[in-house]
Amino acid sequence: MIYDRILIRYGEISTKGRNRNKFIDKLRKSVRLTLSDFPNAVIESDRDRMYVLLNGEDGNEVASRLKKVFGIQSFSLAIKVEKDLEKMKAAALNLFSRLYREGQTFKITAKRSDKKFELDTNEINHEFGGHLLKNIPGLMVDVRNPDINLQIEVRSEAVYLSAETIPGAAGLPVGSSGKAMLMLSGGIDSPVAGYLSMKRGLDVEGVHFFSPPFTSDRARQKVIDLSKKLAEIGGQFTLHIVPFTEIQQSIHKQVPANYTMTTTRRLMLQITDRLREKHGGLAIITGESLGQVASQTLESMYAINEVTSTPIIRPLITMDKTDIMGIAREIETLEISNLPYEDCCTVFVPSSPKTKPKLEKVQHFESFFDFEPLIEKAVNNTETLTINPGMEQSLLEDDLF
Repeated sequence: MIYDRILIRYGEISTKGRNRNKFIDKLRKSVRLTLSDFPNAVIESDRDRMYVLLNGEDGNEVASRLKKVFGIQSFSLAIKVEKDLEKMKAAALNLFSRLYREGQTFKITAKRSDKKFELDTNEINHEFGGHLLKNIPGLMVDVRNPDINLQIEVRSEAVYLSAETIPGAAGLPVGSSGKAMLMLSGGIDSPVAGYLSMKRGLDVEGVHFFSPPFTSDRARQKVIDLSKKLAEIGGQFTLHIVPFTEIQQSIHKQVPANYTMTTTRRLMLQITDRLREKHGGLAIITGESLGQVASQTLESMYAINEVTSTPIIRPLITMDKTDIMGIAREIETLEISNLPYEDCCTVFVPSSPKTKPKLEKVQHFESFFDFEPLIEKAVNNTETLTINPGMEQSLLEDDLF
């Protein structure tokens, strides 16, 4: 085993003042949840750094998980060494020899936060560079584009040696900005909206509208699979599955066809708002992109928004579809979203939906039917799943309540 720990560097957290510890605590929770199936890994943190002590766990596997955790600017697999020059040299040579392949170049990058250490950064660079050149025949220096950059960080408690800086997901730790409810369909856009909201520190819970028998169990499973991908980011994801069949059937009986889309979205928003209030959320997230479909024109959003005063977060509002698909591909939700299992919005879409609905008209059409009992019934019969990365389907079914 080469490495015994992973050194995590904060990003935007480092700009925080008195409340920095709050953000560090949230990051620590995200890392702990993400690494829950690595039982020997231990997480330590202070104001400037976080460490994952591997204790025999596979460092590369742990690193692949950490890449998705928001709040991490970068991290390195590292070795901790006492601040003894000879022990440091021996450890550096041992680490470098395991990584080095004939013909590769190198450089030393030293950082000394402990100003009491006997060598300054330039002296560390020269001392350790000379030690490696002396002990590895044919080794060449390249300070601009080296194959191996051996990093030596001298801190007050110890010295850390690493040879690679791996970019993190950046952003803020999940949960540091409060909770919001994501209207999660089986499409491409809403998982991306959830991902971008989580990047800004929101604790996101999904709300999915399910209309059996018009939508199948495969469509439901598709949304659960999307939720698993979002769970990989925060370590856990809560999904609320709302029974919506009776409401949709009532809408299509009572509202003219070209206005059914508008009313459907208004009732979905009301139900999501009730669930937000019930579960302590402060906002609602949607995957709307301006002008993409009939319900996402400015006129439609104005008519739909009228049912709530809760803040609506639309991370994708100005984005092109190709940009959204690029992010979906990056977070591994695109293939799942493209599976041919339709959600309730797709199944019930009218042939000619109103692109510029009038608020007074939709209010008039809805006034002939009391939707309130159906809304209350849907909220009360909502199923809630707590999803962890890689959770088996049988465990998900046991978690229903």
